[in-house]
Amino acid sequence: MALAGVRVVEFGGLAPVPFAGMILADWGATVIRLDRPQSHDMPADDFLARGKRSIALDVRTPEGLNAAKDLIAKADVLLDPYRPGVLEKLGLGPEVFLGGGRNERLVYARLAGFEPTGPNREFAGHDINYLAASGVLSILPKLADGTPSFPLNIVSDFAGGSHACVQGVLLALIERGRSGKGQVVSADMVSGARYVSSFIIAHSQMADSTLYINGKSLLGGDAPFYSVYACKCKGFISVGCLEPKFFKSFLEILQSHLPDGFDGGIGYVPTQRGQMDLEKWEEMRRYFEAAFKRMIGRGYLAVRMFLPPPHPSLNVGNTDAKDACVFPVLTPAEAAARRNEDVPAPHPNLDRTPANPPVGGFATLQPGLHSREILSEIGYSREKVAQLLEAGIVRAVNTGAKL
Repeated sequence: MALAGVRVVEFGGLAPVPFAGMILADWGATVIRLDRPQSHDMPADDFLARGKRSIALDVRTPEGLNAAKDLIAKADVLLDPYRPGVLEKLGLGPEVFLGGGRNERLVYARLAGFEPTGPNREFAGHDINYLAASGVLSILPKLADGTPSFPLNIVSDFAGGSHACVQGVLLALIERGRSGKGQVVSADMVSGARYVSSFIIAHSQMADSTLYINGKSLLGGDAPFYSVYACKCKGFISVGCLEPKFFKSFLEILQSHLPDGFDGGIGYVPTQRGQMDLEKWEEMRRYFEAAFKRMIGRGYLAVRMFLPPPHPSLNVGNTDAKDACVFPVLTPAEAAARRNEDVPAPHPNLDRTPANPPVGGFATLQPGLHSREILSEIGYSREKVAQLLEAGIVRAVNTGAKL
């Protein structure tokens, strides 16, 4: 695997850093999660522990701190999920390892919410706050009253946070191959959200943008031909026919399945030439809403109308279907069944050094499950491990009430 032999220490935290650690583990890195010994139970939302091991260690004690230093001294990567300055206060800042410290090759990766050197660095926050601070929330699709909508916690936490952090780790590992030295990787979710939104931010600032016409957004829900519609029986269908050729195909297929003279009850029938007539967009939307409400459901729309059959020998689907940029809105379970996978598979695909397959669904990890073996790997004797366990500095599973 691509990251075989890379050793990672991940301080236990919330979703963005655990996801970054899981990505590294998926491609073969050895990931050790450092938990607190008070963490007797798995966190309720701990689903991102695939491929990891756990050591439960109290770094607030001198012996626990030394053990953490010994562990990190043998690591290639450290993942820091805390606010700026927390690990420094614990005595585990970058200066302990880099710049003549105990591990010159360490990639010290930090993932913060707000910019670590900005005025908001001490603020508490979550994805929606980082998205607001990035300027991206203001240009996302609007609700009926003009309030910006938000895509769960995907953009800031995971796209701008986890993925940006992993990208920084990989870049630092590549550079280390030339210099032999590690470095600090600083990622934050505000900057990351802005970076992954570069294309849309650029267009939002252009006077002649092709994505904003007279204040209307082609991708932000204003255009009726780039939207989601409810079907008669259940579910929804997505329509994304931006280009005139796709819009033409969409209209031809849709209208071929409607009664002659159908006007949606509003006395209006859209035409190919009228696609960019902004004054008619509201009527066009109402027409499409009425049309889709007549349809049997997503399955009928997708299989019988817009999508070709999966194989020429199968009498399913529209053999005359053209590109219309239409697809049913699948539930997570439906998408998993269609892809024949229990959980999202690692991506992208590497043909020679592929990722570990995600066997067994979403993975949890009990804190301290691997404490003994991890301490043994970094050179601690049985007697030393037993002392740490007896003192409550280290917790291991099934070692008694004191642990």
